Order: sequence, then C-alpha cells, then structure tokens
Amino acid sequence: MFRLNLKIAWRNLWKNKGYTFINVIGLSIGMASCILIFIFIRYQMSFDEGFKNEDRIFRVVTDWKYNAYDDYSAGVPIPFSAAARNEITGLEKVGSIIKRGGIISVKDTKGKEKLKSREAVYYAQPDFFEVFSDIKWIYSAPDLALAEPNMVVLTEKNAIKFFGSIKGAIGKAITLENRIGLKVSGIIQDMPQNSSFPLGIIISYETYAGRFNDNWDSVNSSSSSYVLIKAGLKAGDLKESITRFNQKYYPIQKIAGNQTNRLQPLREIHFSEKYDNFADSSINRSEIYGLAVIGLFLIITACINFVNLSTAQSVNRSKEVGVRKVMGSKRKQLVTQFLMETFAVSLVALLIACVITELAIPPMQNLFKGTIEFSLFSHPAIFFFMAILVVFVSFLAGFYPAVIISKFNPALAIKNKISLNNGGLSLRKILVVVQFSITVILIIGTLVIIKQMQYVQEKSLGFNPNAVAMVGIPNDSLSKIKYNTFRERILRIPGVQEMSFCQSPPLSSNINSSDFTYNGIKNEDFELRNMRADESFFKVFDLKLIAGKVFRKSDTANACVVNETFLKKMHILNPEDAIGKIIYASGNTLPIAGVIKDFNDQSLKENISGLAIFPGKDEYWNVAIKMDAEQLVSSMKEVEAVWKSNFPNGIFDSSFVNQSINNYYESEQTMGVLFKVFAGVIIFISFIGLFGLISFVATQRTKEVAIRKVLGASTIELVKMLNGSFLIMVFIANLLAWPLSYLFISKWLSGFAYRIDISIWPFALAMVISMAMTLITVSIRSYKAAAANTIDALKYE
Repeated sequence: MFRLNLKIAWRNLWKNKGYTFINVIGLSIGMASCILIFIFIRYQMSFDEGFKNEDRIFRVVTDWKYNAYDDYSAGVPIPFSAAARNEITGLEKVGSIIKRGGIISVKDTKGKEKLKSREAVYYAQPDFFEVFSDIKWIYSAPDLALAEPNMVVLTEKNAIKFFGSIKGAIGKAITLENRIGLKVSGIIQDMPQNSSFPLGIIISYETYAGRFNDNWDSVNSSSSSYVLIKAGLKAGDLKESITRFNQKYYPIQKIAGNQTNRLQPLREIHFSEKYDNFADSSINRSEIYGLAVIGLFLIITACINFVNLSTAQSVNRSKEVGVRKVMGSKRKQLVTQFLMETFAVSLVALLIACVITELAIPPMQNLFKGTIEFSLFSHPAIFFFMAILVVFVSFLAGFYPAVIISKFNPALAIKNKISLNNGGLSLRKILVVVQFSITVILIIGTLVIIKQMQYVQEKSLGFNPNAVAMVGIPNDSLSKIKYNTFRERILRIPGVQEMSFCQSPPLSSNINSSDFTYNGIKNEDFELRNMRADESFFKVFDLKLIAGKVFRKSDTANACVVNETFLKKMHILNPEDAIGKIIYASGNTLPIAGVIKDFNDQSLKENISGLAIFPGKDEYWNVAIKMDAEQLVSSMKEVEAVWKSNFPNGIFDSSFVNQSINNYYESEQTMGVLFKVFAGVIIFISFIGLFGLISFVATQRTKEVAIRKVLGASTIELVKMLNGSFLIMVFIANLLAWPLSYLFISKWLSGFAYRIDISIWPFALAMVISMAMTLITVSIRSYKAAAANTIDALKYE
C-alpha cells in the first residue's frame, strides 16, 4: 500500500510540475534557513558543556552597588582564592587563573631565534585543573607541571607550532617578554572552540609577579577564580557562608560600593550580559530566542505557502477523489494518500535544503567568525532535528488540505461541481494575514536595525577618530628610555600630524575606575573612570576644553582634566568652580586643571562616564598617531619601520580607532544581516503563497469573470475586482503587525543608551513595500485570468 501511495503521489506531483516546483522551492528555502539557525543555536548552546561535574562548577564574580548605579566584573581580588579555600564551607576545590598577554619567543638548538609572536598567556594554579578534571593531560599532571615557578604547559597545537611535535616540546625552553625563561613541563589537549577559556599557554601561578597582591579593593576581569562545590550541594546551600565571607573581607567602611562575590554557574558564562569571559565570545539568550522565533516564522510561512498552493489546485483533483470514493476508498485512506504526497514533497525539499545549507555554511562562518559544521555523523542532533522538521512540515502543511480534499462529495466531484465553502476561504484569508503580518514585522525590524546602525556610525562621539592609529609600545625600563627619540622620529614622518602616549583611545572598553575623594570629601555615588594620557592626547582626538587648560608637559604628574558628566554627577553647575579642586583617586592626588566637553567613552549602548584624564608617563602601553587620511598607507609603513628600529625585541601591533569602534556593534550588525536575509526569504515565500491564493481565486471565479466580460466589463475592471480582497488582507496584516513590531523594536533599542526615536516612517514604508509587492504579484495573475478567452470558460454551459 505504501508503495502504491508513493507511486500515485509521484504521478500527481509530476502532473502538476509548476505547483510542485513552487512548493519544493518554498519549503526547501524555509527548511534550509531553519537548519542553519538550528546549527548556529546548537553551537552556541554547546559552550562549556561536556564536563562531568558541570553542574558543580562555578565561576566567582564580583558585584558592586553604588547609590547611583550597579557595577559588575568577571574577576575577583587576587587574595580571594586562598581565603575562600579555608573560609567558604562547601567548596571542594578552588582554582585561580589569570589571563595576560605577552611576547613569546622560541630559539632553535643553535640559540637562534626561530619564532616570536604575541600570545595570550594564562597563569593557573594546579587546582584549576582539579576543578576541570576532564581536560586531558597528554604529558605530566597539574600538580607536577605547575607546582614550581617558571614552568609552562602547552596545548598540542602550540607544542607543534613552537617545536614541531609534542615529544619535541617536552623539557624545552620558551622566553616570555624577552626576560622570563620558561620550561615546558606538560602538554594538554587542545581546548574545543566552544569553550569560554581557550587555553593555549599556561604558566605556573608561582611565576606571576602580582600573586602577593593583598588588596581586596582591586579587581580585574582577567583574574578569575573557578570553584567546584562538594557533591550533593547546590549553590544555594553556600549562600550563608558566602555572605559571611563578604561581610568579613568587604567591610562597608573600607571597601567602596558594597562589594560582594557570588557564584555564577559554568553554563551561564557564555550567555552573560554583565560579565565577559576569556574567549571574548558571548551571546545574549534573547538573541538566541529571537533567532529561534525567526526560524519558526520561516517554517510557518513556508507551510502556509504550501497550504495555499495545495488548496488552489484541490478543485482540479475533485474528479480523482470522486472516482476513488466510488471505487471504495475511505476518507482515512485519502487523507493518508495526500499526507504521503506532502511527505514526498517535504523529503525532496529537505534534500535540496541540505545542499543550500552546505553552500550557506562558509558565508555563515564568516558572519559569526566561528567554525560551525553541517555533519550528521559528528552531530547527530542535526539529523534528529531534520527528521522532526520533515514530520512537522508534512503534518502542518499537509493535514488541512488532506482533510478538505478528502471530504468532497463523490457525486458532485465527478460532475466537476465542487467549490470550496466560505469557511475554507476564510481560513485561507486568515493564513495570508498571518503570513503577511510576519513579513511586515521583519521588514519593520530590518528597517529600524539598519537606521540604528547608520545612526551609530554617523553620530558625533565628541572626538575625532578619523585617521588615528593605535600602536602598542613596550613599557619595560629599557624601552621607556627610547620614548622621546621614538616620538621625534614619528613626528618627522610625512603625513603624521600629531602623536600621543596613552593607554587607550577615548572610546574604549578598557575601563579602570576607582572610588575617589573630591576636595577632601569621599564620594559614595559613583566610581571615577581613570584614563592615562599625555598632553598631546587632546590634540590627537580633538577634545574640546570648556574651562581651564590642559595639564602641562612634565616628567611628573601635575594636574588632571575632568569631563562635563563628572561635574553633573557632582552637582557642579559652573565648570570654573571645579578648577583647582583636588581629586584623590588610584593613588594620585592632583588638582583639576581643566574641564573638557563630554565625549562617548564607551559604546553607544552605555551612558557617558564621569571620568578624569591623568598624565602618567610610566603607565602607557599605546601611542595614538594622527595622520593625513590621504597619506595613510605610506605613513603607516614608515611608522612600522621606525617602531621596529626603536623596539627590535618587540612585535609591532596596530589598529585604527574607527575600526575598533565599529567592532563594538558586531553583534547588532550580525543581527542586521540576519534580518535582511531572512526578511528577504520570508518575502519571497510569502509572495509565492500569494500567487497560489490568487491562482485559487482565479480558478474558482473563472465563469464569473467570463460572464462579467461578456456583459461588458473591461480587463482593468476585472483586475481591480480580483485585487481588492488581497489588498484588504495585506492592509489588515499591517495593522496587526504594527503593535507587535513596536514592542520588538522598543525592546531592541532599549539596549542602546543613545538611539533613534521610533517614528512612523518604518511602519509606513513596510506598508508601502508589502502593498506594492502584493499589487504587482496579484495583478500579474489576475490579468492573465481577466484576459483569458471567455469561450473556454462558458462553452460547456
């Protein structure tokens, strides 16, 4: 029976090749989009999974609560781990790990340098690998390989990169920052890409120079602590012990901001909005849910398209149904037959969808900057998803047409007097309204995302980032002696206009902030952000003074400059009143020399900080070089040459400030691309469905159109008659989509402190686009029906 049903399905599908082609294309594109979304979501949800104790592993994070705002850090104070081992009950293991960067150099057997590169390095305690006991050790063990100073553990990849083989790396030496000799004492497996701690070079914690820091008020997000709680316990069971710990080490009278530590589950690290991670890779769960909803929209739209096309051609199959019923077929058998046809179409669509998916994987990897695979053997979950997708689509798209067609009256069907009732037509109208509501929501969302990204790129930030390169400089004592010579040589390069020693550009996520006192009074409302830069920083970035002056050039710190937001937060109305007042922050006691106009010191998702710019000759690790935009390429080549001649033991590293700023909105730009692509897909599928419905209406009203034409109606009048109901449906779809779209874009825009105002134009433009495309699509098919020969429709009457 199955074989017979399959053969009949194939014959019917081949007989209606046009409808079959449209159905297969619509479903295959919808399925491919869903598979791509599923692959991406599965990859994101797989971060940090697979550890046997993952439900017992937690990262310790730090929170602050000020009067004006809350602050968060993924790091902990350096002395945290040692104290927590003894004083927080319920912890089985506590392991510290600190991420830093450094220049790694490797010499050959003759002592000649064969490799030098800037790498991320991690200082880890042996206990860290006791927490993550699943990390496979190829050679040695953590308590041996990381027990002594100046020992280093490499991953397989780095062992091969540095020494050619894993065996060849054991016992060999590498040098850190041209001065610290490290012995390779262990090899571990390569960390998976879906990990929040992509370890590569792990140095024993005993080598870290800052390990004796006992300041509980100093927290850096690169200094992390991971804990393994005892079996049988949950995070809530440790709450009281952690509270006592916080009260002991963060007394309010000594530590600013009500500082506390808490536990964050391992599987939440990748999805955290407040805390970063070592991989610099995270995604909000809301973005994942948004993609899942888009995937659901896509498949529902494709199924609605299938239903419309199936019902459009159902009248043509009425005689087949009538004959089969007369010959003894039961309704159940007919439903099975039509579901089999839908299943066959879905199966063919799935095969085409697999091809589309394979072709789309490379550009998707470029978009998300990650390696994702479409492999059914490596990832069986993809196979199960595809199987569920076929069954879901077959049932969702095929059940309604199968029920409608199978209930035809055999006598009327054989006489070709079948017409679908108004209830069926109403349901199809509802489906079209739902389909176009989804389309309009995506169109509006896409328009708003594009406009916000344009606003972000064009908004004045309060400083000029154009043609400014940030170049890293070594800050060891020998290199500092060469700073003045380096500056003089750089300024002589044609096209170089100005240069400043600094820590970071004006807009940066590299935030150093601390509590402070102003004119002898300690502030309790907010922390002061500290920037380090010399007097040329203001010229390089065109920062505007509104009061006072820039601190003078000097070898010693003499004054600082604050911004307008600092004055607002301190309730100082006249900028001149702040000049000469004393600020104590981060170990500096300096008078305020000037006040500068506000500039965006973080991405436009954040409000402007209250900040102070301090001079600090011994604390620079970048230079900002302002160049003539027309001589950018030639100037940068000469800058690199001068840099290498001054710092031959270093590695030249540069980036342009403009590009760095754009990177802050990478996630939003990716969502914008996805919205544009999937909106285009849904629009394509929707208008195929619309073509199917107008085909159905034209078929049902063939005789009516012919009679009207005989009675004198013009082709244009007939086209208007057929178009009217569809334009009304799309208009209703717009009205339904508008409030839903408003909620979506309001939620998305709320993530930006600086954003566009929601105006009527995206909604109006979406309506114009949907109405215009509807008019074009429907008019083409209705004109064909209106222009048909009336004799063909009426000759048998």
